[in-house]
Amino acid sequence: MATVAALGVAALAGTAALTGCGLPETLAGGKPRSPEEAIRVFPGDGAREVGARDRLEVRVPDGRLERVVVGRSGDGGSVTVPGRISRDGLSWRPRADRLVPAARYTVDAVALDGHGRRSARHTTFTTSVPMRRFIGFFTPENGSTVGTGMIVSFDFSRPVADRAAVERAISVTARPGVPVAAHWFGARRLDFRPRDRWRPGTEVTVALRLRDVRAAPGVYGIQRKRVRFRIGRDQTSTVDAAAHTMTVRRAGRVLATLPVTAGDLASPTYNGKMVILERHAVTRMNGDTVGFGAEYDIPDVPHALRLTTSGTFLHGNYWAAPRTFGAANTSHGCIGLRDVPGGGPDTPAGWFFDRSLIGDTVEVVRSPERTVAPDNGLGGWNMPWRRWLAGSALR
Repeated sequence: MATVAALGVAALAGTAALTGCGLPETLAGGKPRSPEEAIRVFPGDGAREVGARDRLEVRVPDGRLERVVVGRSGDGGSVTVPGRISRDGLSWRPRADRLVPAARYTVDAVALDGHGRRSARHTTFTTSVPMRRFIGFFTPENGSTVGTGMIVSFDFSRPVADRAAVERAISVTARPGVPVAAHWFGARRLDFRPRDRWRPGTEVTVALRLRDVRAAPGVYGIQRKRVRFRIGRDQTSTVDAAAHTMTVRRAGRVLATLPVTAGDLASPTYNGKMVILERHAVTRMNGDTVGFGAEYDIPDVPHALRLTTSGTFLHGNYWAAPRTFGAANTSHGCIGLRDVPGGGPDTPAGWFFDRSLIGDTVEVVRSPERTVAPDNGLGGWNMPWRRWLAGSALR
């Protein structure tokens, strides 16, 4: 689920990644260009080992770019890359002519095409890390305030063979104190969490002492720094897929019960606890990106909150009939709240979006689907504590 001094999860309140939810046939006519044609981004989405002198540019074939936000995270921290949209509105370029090595870039763009249709695109790429070196991209952001369900997650630029050495070089501590344990998901990902969700007001410190730590034969770390973030108020939401409702609680007190539409019988929503990874005011949802082919392509989904890396979002839905919410499950796996085109602040979707933080927990119950995997987004809360502890290289 979006960024930080070497961050793995984007958190721009702008556009978002392509994902999987439903589009009714009534909106299928007059289909816009594919995302790649509507907004062209260089380097391409998912590119790795991008060179310092490679081109960074956003272009549209017609219409105009409405907004472009480019973020960079790496060992030096997280920044917004300065740049400007050209006078004709067809391109965006950065002010600097060189990319920073060992960094992850996110590109979020919104554009209007020649017919006045709004479209959004989100891409990422990483620049080359010096030979024989590795870096850990992590979430959450330094200085951020996050929800009580936040899990500290590292995505390493190269596979880690000596997991014990790398894990030993990273510490996650809390004030007030609480035990925090690590769990490896494969050779590139390392997550940290307490036994239970964080207490509101907790101050968390992540200390990286990776410089010159040997991760694999001939591969050494380059990071040495501290990252601090704060746990905000405690908000949890429970989606009852069978009842078509979502109950939102603050500190255990019910704030609201909202009517929703979840995944249909062919594509039910995951059960289990998920954590908000990204917040996006508008996103494009395209079935091609998540295995649904040309079933749908929605260029301007409002109030989108990413819950899994595989493409589950909780988002505004303006195309379903109002009677759908609270009565039927019609999506391709996402959770929809009633909204209007462009996103309305006074709609259920706008209300929930404005009250949500990255790190808030959303739990789905009574769906016919399996429980979300612990490494799909920040799904580690679905793993029993004893099993979580067993995933540490030091235990």
